[in-house]
Amino acid sequence: MSNDSQGLVKGEAAMLISPSASASSQGPPLSPSTATKTPELPDELVQAGWSKCWSRRENRPYYFNRFTNQSLWEVPVLGQHDVISDPLGLNAAPAEGGDSNLGNGQRKRRSSEEQGVGPNSFKRTKVNVKATSSVSAEATPPPVTCWWPSRRFNQMFVVLFRIYWDLDIQTNAVIREHAPAAHLPPHPEIELQRAQLVTKLRQHYHELCHQREGIDPPRESFNRWLLERKVIDKGQDPLLPSDCEPVISPSMFREVMNDIPIRLSRIKYKEEARKLLFKYAEAAKKMIDSRNASPESRKVVKWNAEDTMSWLRRDHSASKEDYMDRLEHLRQQCGPHVAAVAKDSVEGICSKIYQLSAEYSRRLRQTHLSLLQDPPTEACASPPQSRLVYCYPVRLSVPSPPLPRVELHFENDVACLRFRGEMVKVNRGHFSKLELLYRYSCIDDPRFEKFLSRVWCLLKRYQVMFGSGANEGTGLQGALPVSVFEALNRQFGVSFECFASPLNCYYKQFCSAFPDIDGFFGSRGPFLSFCPVSGSFEANPPFCEELMDAMVTHFEDLLDQSSEPLSFIVFVPEWRDPVTPALTRMEASRFLRHQLSVPAYEHEYRSGSQHICKRDEMYYRAVHGTAVLFLQNDAGFVKWAPTPERLAELTAAYRPSLGRSHRCSSRCSSSLISSLCFV
Repeated sequence: MSNDSQGLVKGEAAMLISPSASASSQGPPLSPSTATKTPELPDELVQAGWSKCWSRRENRPYYFNRFTNQSLWEVPVLGQHDVISDPLGLNAAPAEGGDSNLGNGQRKRRSSEEQGVGPNSFKRTKVNVKATSSVSAEATPPPVTCWWPSRRFNQMFVVLFRIYWDLDIQTNAVIREHAPAAHLPPHPEIELQRAQLVTKLRQHYHELCHQREGIDPPRESFNRWLLERKVIDKGQDPLLPSDCEPVISPSMFREVMNDIPIRLSRIKYKEEARKLLFKYAEAAKKMIDSRNASPESRKVVKWNAEDTMSWLRRDHSASKEDYMDRLEHLRQQCGPHVAAVAKDSVEGICSKIYQLSAEYSRRLRQTHLSLLQDPPTEACASPPQSRLVYCYPVRLSVPSPPLPRVELHFENDVACLRFRGEMVKVNRGHFSKLELLYRYSCIDDPRFEKFLSRVWCLLKRYQVMFGSGANEGTGLQGALPVSVFEALNRQFGVSFECFASPLNCYYKQFCSAFPDIDGFFGSRGPFLSFCPVSGSFEANPPFCEELMDAMVTHFEDLLDQSSEPLSFIVFVPEWRDPVTPALTRMEASRFLRHQLSVPAYEHEYRSGSQHICKRDEMYYRAVHGTAVLFLQNDAGFVKWAPTPERLAELTAAYRPSLGRSHRCSSRCSSSLISSLCFV
């Protein structure tokens, strides 16, 4: 049996310090030079799976066997029952006056002595597995088949599942220690109110676009507005912008203006091109007549529109290319004049949405403060810390109040969490992943009494941010394939994602958008506020131009300031018409060591809705090329140089396998095995 399948997930067993334990799972951050403690047990007991742990309730040590899930107060005795050669204990001699599996009067430690069950405690669900009558020792299991001893029957069972993460990889990211963050702790009541207000704000945006410009809002423009605003927002709400300068969003303004006077779609056939040309000419003429335009603008637009309509009535033998050339000419002639008359109206839309957002943010904070038992007070800024530590999750300085009950039930392979009639869903695999991340990262809820409430808040936050439309927001939250993450870790030492979430992360170390809720599941906070001193990082940012541009600025500042090994491997769309400023800046950066181009339709991404989508929808082909850029300082280049051999493996990992619709990891994560084994 592999040791990878024998990790500890019990609440108190996780207190044991072992070489595989991360800095984040040990409470306070540890210095990179901290030594690992050795077990206080004979080697024979350690080999048999025994570990010495500490009971916080009884304030005394106990002994835990990771093979059998057995707990004892007294030091275990070898030779009575070998669970490897005799899993059912058929050859063990029964002890007098006690449990036949314990002997020598050893009392089995009860779970009720350690952990009470409160009304909101998380009760683990039972995993039903099918027992096999015999298991061959020489047989090699399939790549995704995992073996472990059953908790109830001490027999060997087989479970088949797919995983899209590896939470066993330890971080090599080193940061300077910092004080806890002053964010308000999440609360389901506040999250529900925030969801209602954001939905209302989306409706206002839709109505303003219809009333003022006669168009539907550009697809994903509201989502990109949220991303772009949070780059510069100094407000206190984690989602709604409230303190931005300038008030007019360049992202929202640009996208709405691009759809005026009509939205231009992709054209496949000749008749579609003819209709689109006619609609554009008609809409431009109508807009210039109904707005306060200058005489020169009216003259130019009306003449070009009427000339186009006359040409359409006269020439019926034109090809698709003729129509498209005529449309491009019409846009060049009329576009500047149409934009001039629409400018004030579109700026009014952007300003109105921002003002509503700021008002909603103020209202939410007042309600949130009223729910806290100890409202935060204004504190003096703490001096910057100089101690270097391994990266650890965000900690909040404001204690969390008691949280209301959230109901949990399962529908086939989907976990359903309900609060006040509002239901959010996540598949079983990702629900187990969230449980593991919470166990590794959360330090204020050892009994999981707030786990379900925080999972509900997390799922609701991301659902609201990316909208409720079909496939809405999934492209902004996509992730690299598992094989690429494996290659990045093997070849370049990558152990950290700069842009991820608890739902789509591959490593347990990542930066994400919402430190107030994601921190309980391992997040290190937003990347633009994250300042590592050394480490190897993967960056696959949301496709928002303003965010990508700010990301490049942050990269160059970090690489310029650090003399320790620092490496960023960046994955961005290879948009060339027009080229994005972020890509241009990275290609001209003095820290660029190598650039790799992956052609369109020859690689894949994992869906942004992977936590709820069907398995056959997990991966999708990229319709654009992807540029992979290696930004490294001198020490980082020496340690993780993009050599031809390393690049060849990365390129091969990016190539989708033939004959499959989705790919799973080639090896099983011991973290997930432990979660299922000890349920």
